[in-house]
Amino acid sequence: MPDVTIRPAAPHDIVAITRIYAEAVRHGTASFEIEPPDEAEMARRQRALLDGGYPYLVAELDGAVAGYAYAAAYRARPAYRWSVEDSVYIAADAHRRGLARALLTRLIEESEQRAFRQMIAVIGDSQQTASIELHRALGFTPVGTIVSVGFKHGRWLDTVLMQRPLGAGDTTPPRAYD
Repeated sequence: MPDVTIRPAAPHDIVAITRIYAEAVRHGTASFEIEPPDEAEMARRQRALLDGGYPYLVAELDGAVAGYAYAAAYRARPAYRWSVEDSVYIAADAHRRGLARALLTRLIEESEQRAFRQMIAVIGDSQQTASIELHRALGFTPVGTIVSVGFKHGRWLDTVLMQRPLGAGDTTPPRAYD
């Protein structure tokens, strides 16, 4: 069994995070970006999320960063304040080792601790069955599919939307915004 550690991401992780994301952008459909951002842009994005109070995690496999996950604002308008969108990326050579499940499980916990109430999965490509099934296994339910909303790698891509309540979900009002 490989040694897996889930921990908060730090600025020094940007090199590995940028490499993992670049691979996903170039060869995958989880992201609808076409050109991978450079390290400076990835560092800017990470800093914005951390400054905003969102959880940002890395998975280390035998001491090396092999995946990362973060929660971000689902939408910018104030009424969406309590809803987050999750993102999980795993290095190509680390797939099928349980890292995505470990990262998403911890991301859900960290988001609940920060009093967020809903987590939205915006899954690029309806053929991403592993991602869809991972989210389903962790309590997400399908809420819709936006058909042929993106075009990448020579084909039209759907976006699958899934949702999971966090903490008390919508059963009580959120605490007053600080």
